[in-house]
Amino acid sequence: MPEIAEVRTVRKVLKDRLVGRTITNISYRYDGIIKSDKEEFKNILIGKTITDVDNFGKWLFIKLDDYTILSHLRMEGKYYIKPSTEEYEKHEHIIFNLDDGYDLRYKDVRKFGVMILAKTKDIYNTLEISKLGIEPDSKDLTKEYIYNKIHDSKLPIKELLLDQSIINGFGNIYVDEVLFASHILPTRLGNTITLDECECIRKEGSKIIKKATECGGTTIRSYTSSLGVEGTYQKYLNVHTKVNQKCPVCGNIIKKTRVGGRGTYLCDNCQK
Repeated sequence: MPEIAEVRTVRKVLKDRLVGRTITNISYRYDGIIKSDKEEFKNILIGKTITDVDNFGKWLFIKLDDYTILSHLRMEGKYYIKPSTEEYEKHEHIIFNLDDGYDLRYKDVRKFGVMILAKTKDIYNTLEISKLGIEPDSKDLTKEYIYNKIHDSKLPIKELLLDQSIINGFGNIYVDEVLFASHILPTRLGNTITLDECECIRKEGSKIIKKATECGGTTIRSYTSSLGVEGTYQKYLNVHTKVNQKCPVCGNIIKKTRVGGRGTYLCDNCQK
């Protein structure tokens, strides 16, 4: 699943190509992606001009003045920009025809993605966005905030860091990397994490997400950005996907386990 660094990369690519383009038509080849009224979605957006593309955590915001498309890519959603004359691929479900002879096409093999139409002024009051926490590299994220969110919990720290209502934008890859960099075992319960360890999580999380964003995200398995742009942060991964390889710090063998149903990579010598 694309995490915050990957979504920011999608945002940048789409913003460069879409701002100033007008939607001339919208067609559905599978309309389950649209969670707003389908006809209203079309009627409101056709004729509107894209003014900005932004994101908050894993959510993309495609802004058209007074309305915004809230888009979540879920597991494998991707946007592509293609000539309108090009034949549709099997899993291209939502087609936005643009005024320059190109399409913005949303492709999603698993069909888990979501698009919601909202008034731009109400974005942060919508149910989906209002419940989200602070982004991992935001100056508003403090060790006290993290501690207060987790110190009464008996859930593993990995599950808590994946909770988007606490920190908005982390996913499986970066949580593994942050916990390794913070020397914290993913199975540690939230109520055992100290204030100093929360500062490590804050500091390492900010550093990792900033670097991953600069690298265009991490390309492993299903993630590539729009227009085929691939991230390079996989070169900097220390533990994620590195099962049975040597820990880059101590040489111990990296293990894989499951925490909260998620595949989890760790060094049980470095992480306590």
